[in-house]
Amino acid sequence: MDLYPLWNSLRIAGISTAVIFFVGIPAAYYIAKAPRAVKGILDVILTLPLVLPPTVVGYLLLRILGPRRPVGAFFLEHFGLRLTMTWWSAVFATAAVIFPLMYRTCRGAFESFDESLAACGKTLGLSGTYIFWRIRMPCCRPGILAGTVLAFARALGEYGATSMIAGYTPGRTATISTTVYQLWRTNDDALAFRWVMVNIAISFAVLLAVNLMEKREKRR
Repeated sequence: MDLYPLWNSLRIAGISTAVIFFVGIPAAYYIAKAPRAVKGILDVILTLPLVLPPTVVGYLLLRILGPRRPVGAFFLEHFGLRLTMTWWSAVFATAAVIFPLMYRTCRGAFESFDESLAACGKTLGLSGTYIFWRIRMPCCRPGILAGTVLAFARALGEYGATSMIAGYTPGRTATISTTVYQLWRTNDDALAFRWVMVNIAISFAVLLAVNLMEKREKRR
């Protein structure tokens, strides 16, 4: 049993989750504080990948990152980097799909924060940076952790956008999801079932970790 799909899936999920962690938190924070009209427009734009079919997301990325498209052609001509049909292509697709999960969860956490705590900190002469890291973030930590873990779990099972922009090449771009599909196509049900069970086991462990973190935070 070739374990490359497992390694590649974990690698793609880990990198994409790290990317949307550092992008999603600032986006959620500033949009949560934005005027209502601006918030409504930006919220629709950033949440759109959550409701679009993954294949549509993959198609749109191909229109941008393809070797004959503006961005893809630029990187291919100047850096010799092909942004499609490689394992890191799946990072772009996965990050786009899971970003709304991280963004919506963090935004909900920031909006539920009691602003009177920040106001009290300002009356004590605390800086905005101190209030954000030492008061706001600890209070919002459960929501941020939950969003991070759920985004990782979703990234691990991404198929539609990943298969369109990265394809399926054994030992190069194969993930658990694309491997299951290819094994099913070739009637190798036994091996496909093994990969399904691996995916279920990892997802179960991730969701269990979320529940344990929530219980821990409630005890605190």
